[in-house]
Amino acid sequence: MPDESIPAAVDPDPAVRTLTPAERIAPSRQDPLVAAATRPVGGALGEHAAVGRHWFWSPQRVGLGLAVLALVLCWFGKASCIQQYTDSSGANQLDWRSGRPFVAMCYSDIVPLYSSEKLDDPRTFPYVSSWREDSQTAQDQTRYMEYPVVTGLFQWINAKLTAGWLTIADAGWLPSALPVAVYFNITAFWLALAWLVTVWATGRTTRRRPWDAVLVAISPLVLVHTFTNFDAIATACTAAGILAWARRRPEVAGVLLGLGAAAKLYPLLLLGVLFVLCLRAGKLRTWGRAALFTVLAWLVVNVPFILVATRGWWEFFRLNALRPMDPDSLYTVVSHTTGWAGFDGVLQKGQTPAVLNTVVAVLFVACCVGIGYVALTAARRPRVGQLAFLVVAAFLLTNKVWSPQYSLWLVPLAVLAIPRWRPLLGWMVLDALVWVPRMFYYLGIDHKGLPEGWFLATVVVRDLAVVGLCVLVLREIYRPRTDLVRLAGDDDPAGGVLERARDRVRLPGLRSRRNTRAITGSPGTAGST
Repeated sequence: MPDESIPAAVDPDPAVRTLTPAERIAPSRQDPLVAAATRPVGGALGEHAAVGRHWFWSPQRVGLGLAVLALVLCWFGKASCIQQYTDSSGANQLDWRSGRPFVAMCYSDIVPLYSSEKLDDPRTFPYVSSWREDSQTAQDQTRYMEYPVVTGLFQWINAKLTAGWLTIADAGWLPSALPVAVYFNITAFWLALAWLVTVWATGRTTRRRPWDAVLVAISPLVLVHTFTNFDAIATACTAAGILAWARRRPEVAGVLLGLGAAAKLYPLLLLGVLFVLCLRAGKLRTWGRAALFTVLAWLVVNVPFILVATRGWWEFFRLNALRPMDPDSLYTVVSHTTGWAGFDGVLQKGQTPAVLNTVVAVLFVACCVGIGYVALTAARRPRVGQLAFLVVAAFLLTNKVWSPQYSLWLVPLAVLAIPRWRPLLGWMVLDALVWVPRMFYYLGIDHKGLPEGWFLATVVVRDLAVVGLCVLVLREIYRPRTDLVRLAGDDDPAGGVLERARDRVRLPGLRSRRNTRAITGSPGTAGST
């Protein structure tokens, strides 16, 4: 039997070769869900169909076009929260009366942050400017911008663009609206572009399966959460960084991951993924270049604020350490069902939940060790997308906070990890539907909202769906013949220098030891290739 750890020899440099249309995979021929969805328009792609001859509509452009439609629908879903009314004094006000953000399910952090982060004050600058807040302790009265540097500057720049727009509108050259509404629309425009970059980069990375990017474009999570917060910036940097790594540009990949980490910290997790895979393949020098440029990019963005506004820059980390468990976390589920308050206890304002933080760290490190063990012991080296999805999913599942927009992080990684449309769409629909009980839970029982138990039940269902995807990914790692990406003839489209590289370091797993004993009749270990 051939060794599964050694892929068959094909094109010596497949990562940069342009594929012919005939080499692309049509999901309508492979996936039952896609095949059923194509029946109203003629059915699955025919065996003798002419592919790749249209002068404009490539799979990439179709995906981007569908993404634009999804983003427009997302904007309409949030637009109810930027409506205005005229109060008794004749002034225009934002219409958030009677729990409108929750009843209309249009809530977006972008709207309240415009005033709460003092972006409506032209004199403020992120991390340098501070303000006072009512609190039980003097330590918490001084507040600063609470987001990482790239995200904080992104908000500030949009606030300046809003001021410029309103100045021109006052002269009659542009339509006018409430400042917060203009700010939301400007922010939504840039976030939409960021998500289009995510779709584009994912489609370029999948190579033989360009239609899989449609899943990123039309995901129900896009319809709900693209404009809930600013996470599309980090997904764009991460997806583009993976593409650069796939194109064997580790320095560019490092810069993009560093910028992504300066917007949200989760892109740093991919460095750990690449380290384990490069260790196994003997490509640590390439990983070192990517890691170096990641650190340099992060430092270039952060060091000026560390030196000039140290306390303001540290606000993000301080608040994350102080933050208790959110209703979205499994820790809240455990506390609610068991009545045990040991995770947080009774915390005073400004007190760190030490037990909770320790449990979160230990569980996540344990998951990373397990994923590293899988990466180094599987008969065939896992793909980058597979391990990236597992690590980010483990981070979310073990974290004390799973804000709804965090699910966007998983969308492009899930498509790279397991391009099976039925389970992916099933998870995306379930995850997006959690938004409904979430909004009515925040509305409050006194205002005809949902009790906590109903919302937590949907959180459990969402988490079980993510765990189910992780199980499918692990199954395909240990059974590469069930991996649709490798069945198509690729080894690792996102692997870059890892694609079709021979293993240099491989640990013998428990299964390998059992197989060796069964063959030799004596203790032994499976050799690495």
